[in-house]
Amino acid sequence: IVILPGNGCSNVRRSNWYGWIENRLIKERHFDEVILKYMPDPVRARRSFWLPYIEKELLVGKDTIIIGHSSGAVAAMRLSETTKLAGLVLVAACHTDLGEPSEQQAGYYPPSGGPWKWNDIYKNAGDGNVILLHSFDDPFIPMTEARHVASSLGNAELREFDDESHFFKPSETIVQAVYDVLNASNVEL
Repeated sequence: IVILPGNGCSNVRRSNWYGWIENRLIKERHFDEVILKYMPDPVRARRSFWLPYIEKELLVGKDTIIIGHSSGAVAAMRLSETTKLAGLVLVAACHTDLGEPSEQQAGYYPPSGGPWKWNDIYKNAGDGNVILLHSFDDPFIPMTEARHVASSLGNAELREFDDESHFFKPSETIVQAVYDVLNASNVEL
């Protein structure tokens, strides 16, 4: 499993829930490997840095489940346009730059990032083995963004919450989604 953090995290193990879930998944021993790495260009999270790094350094493939949070969720979606994966857990995902100049420059979103290849993401993410987690009280990304992503991915499962904000804190809902994607995958346990 690979954990892709959101942007702005210079110390990924102390940011949000990343180190917590890494330790939890290692301890529970359901995965051969749990990967959480410091990302290049952590503040701006530009596609031109992140996708080559994920492909070449993290060596994701058809037996990999990615947990992507915020910018990490967007990177996971763009990656799965061209890379076969076992599945995706998308936490606080969006499909537009939300009018933010820094997001416009990241290179993920249309028009500069090209159109989304929803059918390819669906097919390459374990034939739709995708769970999205989103909260109504997210201060950055409205629920309409997550709903659009879910419907564009063949009505992927979207788990909606009232009080998770932007998922800054450890949450059992993320762990449950990881195991649900694992159980629906073809990955050997």
